[in-house]
Amino acid sequence: MNNDDDLIEEGEGLAGRAQVAIVLTPDEQFAALLKSLWSPEILRFVVYEQGRAAIDLLFTDPPDLLVVDNRLADITGSEVASLVKSENVYRQLPVILCLDPGDMERAWDWTAVEMDDFLLRPLIPAEVKARIDLTMNRALRALDANPLTKLPGNTSIIQRIQLLIDRGEDFALAYCDLDYFKSFNDKYGFSRGDEVLMMSARVVVNTIKSFGGAKSFVGHVGGDDFVFIMSPDLVESACKQVVASFDAIVPQFYDLKDREQGCIVSTDRQGEVRTFPLMAVSIAVIFNRNKRLKHYGEASALAMSLKKKAKENPKSCYVLDQRESSL
Repeated sequence: MNNDDDLIEEGEGLAGRAQVAIVLTPDEQFAALLKSLWSPEILRFVVYEQGRAAIDLLFTDPPDLLVVDNRLADITGSEVASLVKSENVYRQLPVILCLDPGDMERAWDWTAVEMDDFLLRPLIPAEVKARIDLTMNRALRALDANPLTKLPGNTSIIQRIQLLIDRGEDFALAYCDLDYFKSFNDKYGFSRGDEVLMMSARVVVNTIKSFGGAKSFVGHVGGDDFVFIMSPDLVESACKQVVASFDAIVPQFYDLKDREQGCIVSTDRQGEVRTFPLMAVSIAVIFNRNKRLKHYGEASALAMSLKKKAKENPKSCYVLDQRESSL
């Protein structure tokens, strides 16, 4: 697979569009080199020879990447980086500085220079391309990661599913969510709820890791929804282990009284007393065999219908699209 395809997989695939980079440089050869390394359908470069003239544009129409040449006459590259990163909304914007060997001889305080990577002249085209690809991919993954669990988020999940479908690979896709999580949150508060989500993430990650396999992947859709992808031959065993581990741990998050009675008794906003069971985990598993799926949307639709079936059981369970098994 060539490097343009790598950026499609990790860049355009995540963002859903071609990427835009603003380049601040007086060096026409540097600008021409950058433009030659990517198709504009993958990564398009907008070049400015002066730094200050472009700063307002950066804030009104922020790019996906900022490349700053330290040869700018009106402002240093580190000053541009600091101006951009000082705006909280744009702290996630990846910034790459292009430096000369003499710049490296300065006593740089690398902890104070708010850049994400640097290029060093004389420039090697393959290295320039690789470092920019890596920087953008890293930024996209960081932006997509769930802030609580640090697991890949929805766009990364979609990308991974579609990539496996496009490759025609066999895989099992499991959607997990926590039943009665809202009632737990309502009684115990969001902080304790976050602890449950962290525990759930650890259970899923450690379980899938224990089975191994190159196709293994765990993501956090958001809230109390997780997904994992693995070999079809191993997924049922993994589901059993997730359910067993979750059920063994989750009662410890409840107060003794609720744990002993096996439920939460609370009053809703209408003043009605309601009873909620202890939390359970529902897992819906679909399979892609023999290139059955053509688009990730099909996988999602199948999983949602199966998840409804799993939730009919008040206890932790899993449902497979080939057969149903409940624990």
